[in-house]
Amino acid sequence: MPINFHDNNNQKTYTTRTADAGWINAVTKLIDIEKIDHAADIGCGGGIYSKALAGMGIPNITGLDFSQAMIDGAESNCRYYTQINFRIGNAIQTGLPDHTFDFILERALIHHLTDLQSCFAEANRIMKEEGTIIIQDRTPADCLLKGTNHHIRGYIFSLFPRLAELEMARRHNSNQVFNALKVSGFKDIQSFKIWETRKKYASKEKLFTDIHSRSGRSILHELNDNELEQLIRHIDKQLGTDNIIEQDRWTIWKATKK
Repeated sequence: MPINFHDNNNQKTYTTRTADAGWINAVTKLIDIEKIDHAADIGCGGGIYSKALAGMGIPNITGLDFSQAMIDGAESNCRYYTQINFRIGNAIQTGLPDHTFDFILERALIHHLTDLQSCFAEANRIMKEEGTIIIQDRTPADCLLKGTNHHIRGYIFSLFPRLAELEMARRHNSNQVFNALKVSGFKDIQSFKIWETRKKYASKEKLFTDIHSRSGRSILHELNDNELEQLIRHIDKQLGTDNIIEQDRWTIWKATKK
């Protein structure tokens, strides 16, 4: 069954890693940190990327998620970061005030949504003039790349084609994102591809422990326990080495408020 983001048992699912330095470097090149006083992390999950924004030097960050369980996990994860505050809300009705944020991050959010235009219109409403938004998600093409020693996710879909169909159904292509941003009042829309390091594993066993717990991979909640064991055996046969660097390919869209 799909992941239940409101289940307290999943509270720490999206807190168990840190944002990779490569991601931080890529985003730093796309935004002017010195011009950002207040940033919003919409769909913040466990606060991994709220923490990364704080590490970049942004002085005020609001993390928003629709799940109290996720917010509880984020508050624990970021408890030493006084510049971050978290609140309940959803991407279409955030409850945040007009014209407040210089920068908005929506990472791994839009594949959970069908109404992109309402999501981006809400981001436009709460953003200051000339503010910047970054959307990061996977397109269908990003998802269906073959499995390799680095692209572990590809093995999931080769073994379970039904999950590939499910994934395709919930992903938006780049033109859909471009058009929704434009209609919602954004300009200077650009897109980029990025290979983001998800996590480094000293051994295959550590990777398998992560997979077994379904940590940070909502798609694995579609598998029952027997299928999960089957997946682990399948990946074990494909990977010949330890010291695994797991990466995923993403698309980033950057736009400015008109």
